[in-house]
Amino acid sequence: MASGQRRNTIMVPQARAAMDQFKYEIANQIGLNVKPGDYWGDIPSRLNGAVGGHMVRQMIQAYQESLANGTAAPVQATTQAQPSSLKS
Repeated sequence: MASGQRRNTIMVPQARAAMDQFKYEIANQIGLNVKPGDYWGDIPSRLNGAVGGHMVRQMIQAYQESLANGTAAPVQATTQAQPSSLKS
């Protein structure tokens, strides 16, 4: 993936390499044969979205398991709702 096209930001910059590795592991699990550094532009957005969706599911599952085991760190909200988003 071209590094100039990243629009998302990582909350913990030190985790970028691990998150990239995680992305490729998930892609392989769902049947995409991509390797680090491969071009993802010819992969349909539906499949790219599936990679992200599976990543989120596995992260939530891991956190739920750590909650059940009592090893989870407390989580605090890092952003607040903007007043314009509260208007109906």
